[in-house]
Amino acid sequence: MPYVTIKIMAKILVIEDEKQISELLEYNLRQAGYFVECAFDGQDGLQKAKTIKPDLIVLDLMLPKIDGMEVCRKLKSESDTKAISIVMLTAKSEEIDRIVGLEMGADDYVTKPFSVRELVLRIKAILKRNDTVLPESKKIDLPDLLVDPEQHQVFVNGEEIILTHLEFNLLLALANANGRVLTRDLLLNKVWGYDYYGDTRTVDVHVRRLRQKLGVACDHIRTIRGTGYRFVTE
Repeated sequence: MPYVTIKIMAKILVIEDEKQISELLEYNLRQAGYFVECAFDGQDGLQKAKTIKPDLIVLDLMLPKIDGMEVCRKLKSESDTKAISIVMLTAKSEEIDRIVGLEMGADDYVTKPFSVRELVLRIKAILKRNDTVLPESKKIDLPDLLVDPEQHQVFVNGEEIILTHLEFNLLLALANANGRVLTRDLLLNKVWGYDYYGDTRTVDVHVRRLRQKLGVACDHIRTIRGTGYRFVTE
């Protein structure tokens, strides 16, 4: 009897208190082939996140009971939910909140009003990235830093450093550029995905988070003012 390949649907949790937006997202994400669950306040969203363990959460910042920023903080501070990818929904006036949310570990943000098509494309890019390592990635073996693409591991002075999928691919993109400067736009394209339409501040925030995690090995990532970033081996 031949084997039948069963495609498992990615699970997405939408935490949004505006019912019209929630229903719009639920419909379009289901049409795109995802399993979708909805929550209408931060408290319920946290509970559902812990129960269903979604692959990705679409998280509005302005929520009743527990606001989206606190939801993000709690999810990223707990071992069983910190790996869940998060896309934040924010108002255009909430720039500082977007930066803080990215600092907390959110993968991306979309400003209201937004294009549903663009949001679905971003979600697809994030989920695809979570399942893959950048092609042609080579092992990086330096005295203070070891990056192993096959095992998806990073060690600084022999101690393993836990990175998100996005942070790991960001490090690989820089390390495998053979000393070339990578612009922020190129990194958005290469790491976030070809369908990404975000702004370059997202790159800066994630590079800053990556450097913090690398600790004493952070100097391998150099900022080239006005251009982008370069990885050095010395």
